[in-house]
Amino acid sequence: MPTESAPIANTLPSALRRWDIFCNVIDNFGDIGVCWRLARQLANEHGASVRLWVDDLASFRPLCPELDVACDAQTVSTGQAGVGRATQVEVRRWTTPFSPVSPLLPLEPSDVVIEAFACRLPESYERAMAARQPAPVWINLDYLSAENWVAGCHALPSPHPRLPLTKYFFYPGFNAKTGGLLHEHGLDAARQNFKAEPEQQAEFWRRLGFAPPDPGTQTLTVFAYENPALPRLLDMWAGETTPTCLLLPPTRTQASVEAWLGEGLPPGRAIRRGALEIRAVPFVDQIDFDRLLWLGSANFVRGEDSFVRAQWAATPFVWHIYPQEDGAHQVKLEAFLARYTEGLSPAAARAVREVHAAWNGFTPPDEAAKAWHAWRAARPELEAHALRWQKNLQKQEDLCSALVRFCRTKL
Repeated sequence: MPTESAPIANTLPSALRRWDIFCNVIDNFGDIGVCWRLARQLANEHGASVRLWVDDLASFRPLCPELDVACDAQTVSTGQAGVGRATQVEVRRWTTPFSPVSPLLPLEPSDVVIEAFACRLPESYERAMAARQPAPVWINLDYLSAENWVAGCHALPSPHPRLPLTKYFFYPGFNAKTGGLLHEHGLDAARQNFKAEPEQQAEFWRRLGFAPPDPGTQTLTVFAYENPALPRLLDMWAGETTPTCLLLPPTRTQASVEAWLGEGLPPGRAIRRGALEIRAVPFVDQIDFDRLLWLGSANFVRGEDSFVRAQWAATPFVWHIYPQEDGAHQVKLEAFLARYTEGLSPAAARAVREVHAAWNGFTPPDEAAKAWHAWRAARPELEAHALRWQKNLQKQEDLCSALVRFCRTKL
């Protein structure tokens, strides 16, 4: 199994060199964020030739600024994360009806086809997969969950009802019986280097458009969905004696923060209210988003992609899970917290549960400040726990490597 100190060589067999990833953008940056990270790691660390099909290039572009949203087929740089070499990924517009033909490349399904988050491939593409010899390895990369049933469903086959094809369900997860989590090799070394070098941090602050906060300041990053608990926390932080620097990337909380301030907060501006300074940071790419989380004393994150990156940041975090109308998100949150709080003292475990309940709207918004006080009182224990949790996760095979290994077994 690969480790942080043992990067993977680019040794894909020729039968697995070409990969297609299909992404239907639903949650703005969440789905495409996961797919873009996977595409980059496949190319950078495994030497794969990746073709990424995306139905919403406008949502993709903030993560990949060089992307031309008017272009149906293009190659873009992956950037460099971890120890892999920067290379390129081909990006294709996923149109409806499906129209794959372009002067750059005629349609031919790749060796491996990833259907991200049950996005359902075009029928014409499925027929082309069935006509290909040998048929591609077909993966449904599903959503991350800590629920117990995931391990039993991971890697199960699903025969196509009409075509001679088999799809395999691949579940990210938190133990060795699942597909693991996306994690570039060398990521933690980069994190430790950044945390140990004030010059790196100062340079990053400059690129964000701000000076580093004064010593003793609590730095928080808030990347969340609309949240009625946030104004209560802003009131509390503003009224405290300990200074707080809140970093606010462009997000769906923007309107409520501006309403609380009583004025606009465009990127690059900072506004102080009492002990609280709110800094509107510009949208950053995925590599810099990791650095943003590394600056934080604690991080408020959402969905799946930033949720996973907060865990690799090895600092305490609060997760705003993607809300579902049937309430299934509460079950998923509780399943994760049951795993995450193992080994904590009863008081610290209770504080983690209560702050998540308040932040996710399972208790009244007025409970948020009370929950935060208990959570902050437990912070020394939570900081040590966050680092232990991260180190334990690193013992698992990363999701990209697990995918490659699984596909090898299907040759």
